[in-house]
Amino acid sequence: MKISEIKTRLFQGEFDEQLKMINCREDIQSEKERYGQLLDQALEKFSDVDAHLICAPGRTEVGGNHTDHQQGRVLAASVNMDIATVVVANADTCEYYADGFEVAPVKVTELDIIDNEKFTSESLIRGTLARFKELGYNIGGFKAVSHSNVLKGSGISSSAAFEVLVGTILSELYNDGKIDHVEIAKIGQYAENNYFMKPCGLLDQMACSVGGFVTIDFKDKQNPVVEQVKFDFAHSDYALCLVDTKGDHADLSDEYGLMPKEMKEVARALGKEILSQCTKEEFMQNIAMIRETCSDRALLRAIHFFNETDRVLDQVKALKENDMETFKKLIIESGYSSYMYLQNVYTTKDISHQNLSLALAVSEQLLKDKGAYRVHGGGLAGTIQAFVPKEMLEEYRKQMDAIYGDGSCFVLSIRPVGGYQII
Repeated sequence: MKISEIKTRLFQGEFDEQLKMINCREDIQSEKERYGQLLDQALEKFSDVDAHLICAPGRTEVGGNHTDHQQGRVLAASVNMDIATVVVANADTCEYYADGFEVAPVKVTELDIIDNEKFTSESLIRGTLARFKELGYNIGGFKAVSHSNVLKGSGISSSAAFEVLVGTILSELYNDGKIDHVEIAKIGQYAENNYFMKPCGLLDQMACSVGGFVTIDFKDKQNPVVEQVKFDFAHSDYALCLVDTKGDHADLSDEYGLMPKEMKEVARALGKEILSQCTKEEFMQNIAMIRETCSDRALLRAIHFFNETDRVLDQVKALKENDMETFKKLIIESGYSSYMYLQNVYTTKDISHQNLSLALAVSEQLLKDKGAYRVHGGGLAGTIQAFVPKEMLEEYRKQMDAIYGDGSCFVLSIRPVGGYQII
């Protein structure tokens, strides 16, 4: 379909139901205007040619805080923040246009790793193309204009959203949309590990690609068990809030690195490589022996892992049974465990600033047992997550914005699909 015709049909309401579904709201006028502006840009850049509307969401971690690096279990979900694009086929070059940054063209015939592309969007495009080709899928070029409302630096994972977007574009344009979402996620991880040069796990890509609530068991690293958990969050009585507490991530890399390092030290004391290869029972029976070579904090972090990876099973069960009360209690338990045992809610480098601790304490005072709250993502700085009853939403948002500044509290919902082609 030509760009001009897509725009006409967009404003005639032909795509309204799809836009309501992926944005989890009834009022989609702003979303139609967003796509309308992208279509205008595409018409100006590409002329009136056949095009596609393709998007990919960010994600939120719901359960399994710092369990993935020990090949444990996680619960994550795609959210109604995404990268939206107008895409046209382009024989042998990938051209990507986005507000705020430039992406150099990537030739589909030049797929070797380029050292000076490390940490760039170009490396992710090239790595995705390379992996598609290795796996025997069709590849080709594209031109895309895009707009992203995925938060950067807040644990929503804008990089994984981009990887899933590129994979979805190549699937839809050149493979009849037949590459499944799990495969696209694995391809995204490959591109990030080998071309972007970041040794990430698979959690982010899988949540962005599969969509909805997704639980993953990473015990078999090569063949993680992925299950989409059916739960209609958009029609529940809760909103998902992420509060940006404006903490500074600078100089925290070593503290983040100590979390997996100390857990692995405990596993090694038990003759294993990672904690998912150990049982909680053998850990408890050998605490005195482990303490001879590992710090007390390492032991506490191991306790967090064993409880947290099992808690994911209970969270999934609660969602499947539509038991929101139990689900909320488990979210709070997860948050307490991260605070007390994992100890990633504040940094001892700067005890006078405890942005996350304060946000959690205020959430507890406001929401009590009506909502739920926990640290979000890596911790130490950044964001908290809260499930807030809709009737308390304005009060909660007003309080958080008063403490951390206007626009600090982002109100989200769980999007039921991942990488998606509207047309």
